[in-house]
Amino acid sequence: MSAAAAAAAAAATTAAYLARRAAQKQRVRILYRRALKDTLNWAVHRHLFYQDASDLRERFDANKNVEDLDTIDKMIAEGEASYNKWRHPDPYIVPWAPGGSKFTRNPTPPEGIEIIYDYGREDNA
Repeated sequence: MSAAAAAAAAAATTAAYLARRAAQKQRVRILYRRALKDTLNWAVHRHLFYQDASDLRERFDANKNVEDLDTIDKMIAEGEASYNKWRHPDPYIVPWAPGGSKFTRNPTPPEGIEIIYDYGREDNA
């Protein structure tokens, strides 16, 4: 194998490694954010949430120095399975967000009715 071919193979291996690590970091970040947001559904009071959020952070920080890619993939899969198993069945939805209690609360006006929004402006003509 020539030196150029060896360098190209090493660069491809490095690029594949970096791409896989970037994908893993993204999956961990998404999992952490989802789990943290779901913690708010289970802990309705802030003082309870802060403790649960701290415990969740400790669980993620305990494994942040793992370097083996296959072990990391396995841990991410286990974390996602655990999250899906313990996800809140009735999550809180902000009232004005899609699915919330106030989302599109006012029906659209019937056809043929013109609504003019002038908000207190008067015509002095």
